[in-house]
Amino acid sequence: MDLKAHYDKLWQESLSTIQMDNFQVDKHLHDPTDDRFGITLLARPNVAVRQSVQKLLVDLHSIDPQQYYYPESDLHITVLSIISCQSGFSLKQIEVAAYIRLIAQSLTDIPPFTIDFHGITASPSSVILQGFYTTGTLDLIRDRLRQTFKSSDLTQSINKRYKLQTAHSTVVRFAHSVEKRDELLAILEEYRSFSFGSTQVEELEFVFNDWYQRAKKTNVLARFPLAAPGPVLSI
Repeated sequence: MDLKAHYDKLWQESLSTIQMDNFQVDKHLHDPTDDRFGITLLARPNVAVRQSVQKLLVDLHSIDPQQYYYPESDLHITVLSIISCQSGFSLKQIEVAAYIRLIAQSLTDIPPFTIDFHGITASPSSVILQGFYTTGTLDLIRDRLRQTFKSSDLTQSINKRYKLQTAHSTVVRFAHSVEKRDELLAILEEYRSFSFGSTQVEELEFVFNDWYQRAKKTNVLARFPLAAPGPVLSI
């Protein structure tokens, strides 16, 4: 996939929508009864990238504090959603150890890889950090996982929503209508080509998570050092 073309297309389509004030407000963000959970393999941006993102979030917060800004602890890149978040899902419904074994099998001999975070794009419901990778390692991980789980009898919902092909990270969700649209667009334009830095991904996390990957609702099930033998299980 041509990631730049993909992000640019998303920006142009969303720009038209935002200019017409057709924002998609997420009504579940502050819903205490929201019980959508799933299991995900993900990567984390390093500290330098997370801190760089805060400058963008502070600027946006200064004009519109009502929106939902991802804290540093929650920033992530979804490598693959194994079971997409769904109402009522719990770990009691699956054998976690079996999932860990299959993931470990898929990650055999996978080396660390780099994601460059350059610029932002948007959707009608969010602001998105653009992630770029060139080695093909992330594609290999995803292809292996898809094939391994397809060949197993474990419950999964891989690709049922869409086929994940990017390395983006959502950093803002619209929780309310946007009153200062022009100011918002001016800040987004300012950061369209901003370099947030690079992350060398040396470890992947397998987590039980809510829709927003909130740290307080996330349970780390296993960590997989890349190019190392086997997972280090969480306690």
